[in-house]
Amino acid sequence: ESKDALARELFVFCYRWLHAALEKVVRGEFDSFAIQFAAKGWKVAIADINLERLAETKELLEKLDATTLEIECDVTSHDAQLRAAELIEKAWGGVDIVINNAGVAGVGRMDEICLEDWERLINIDLWSVIYGCRIFIPMFKRQGSGYIVNTASTAGIASPPEMANYNVAKAGVIALSETLKAELADNNIGVTVIAPTVFKANLMDNFNLDARGMGRSFAKQMKNCQVSAEDIVERTFKAIKRNLLYVVPQHDAKRSWWFKRLCPALYFRLMALLYRTRWWVFSGID
Repeated sequence: ESKDALARELFVFCYRWLHAALEKVVRGEFDSFAIQFAAKGWKVAIADINLERLAETKELLEKLDATTLEIECDVTSHDAQLRAAELIEKAWGGVDIVINNAGVAGVGRMDEICLEDWERLINIDLWSVIYGCRIFIPMFKRQGSGYIVNTASTAGIASPPEMANYNVAKAGVIALSETLKAELADNNIGVTVIAPTVFKANLMDNFNLDARGMGRSFAKQMKNCQVSAEDIVERTFKAIKRNLLYVVPQHDAKRSWWFKRLCPALYFRLMALLYRTRWWVFSGID
C-alpha cells in the first residue's frame, strides 16, 4: 500500500530507561512501529535517549530502504522534544504522524510505591505525551493537517489494584487523547489512543517476579499471550486510516471497558471481590 494513501512522514518517540531488560521491552514495540510504517513506504524519524539503540534501529530501517532521521532525545524534557520538532521541521518541512510511545511499567501497593517511582513513571508515561502533543499541535495547525497517536494501556481504563502510578499515568493519556479528539477536529488533526492489555514483550523482565504482587500475575499472562507488538501496530495503522479514537485490541480489554462503562458500581465491587479472594488475574500474587 502506498504511503500516499495516508501521508508522508512518521515520528516515533521512544524512551530508553537504563535498565537493560526494559530497553528490550521498549525496543520491541518501538521498532514495530518504525519497521511497519517504513515497510509501507513512509519516512521515519525516531527519537531515543540512547544513541547506540538509535543506530541499531536505523540499521533495521535501512534494510527496508527507508528514509530515516535519528534524533537523540530525552522525552521527559520539554526543551529536548522542542529541539527534536525543530530538527524535523527543518529537515522535512513537517511531519504527518507523531507517535508518543514512550513508557515504563510499574506495580506496587499505594502505600509501598515510593515518591521517586511515582515521579519517574509520571514523567515518562504522561508528561512525555503532554509535551509531544503540546509541541507538535502548532506544527500540524501550520500544515493544515496531522495525526497524533498516544500509547496508553487498558490499565488506564480498568484501574486494577497494585498499579496506582501506572493506572494514573495511562488514564491521563486516555483523557488527554479524548480531549484532543474533539478539540482538534476542526483543524484536520486526527487522534488515536492505544489501550492494549498484555502482549508479547519482555516487559516482565523489569520486575522481581519472586516478590508478591501484580508482577507475578503479569508474568503468567505474558506466558500465555498470543498477541504481539506487530499485531498492535497493524491495528493502529488501520485505526489511523479510519480516524478512530480508540485501539482496544484484545477481547479482555474490550470486556473490561464495556463492563465498566455499563455497570461502574458493579464493576468495582466485582474487582474488589476478585482481588480480596485472589481469583482470576489476582491468583497467586501474594
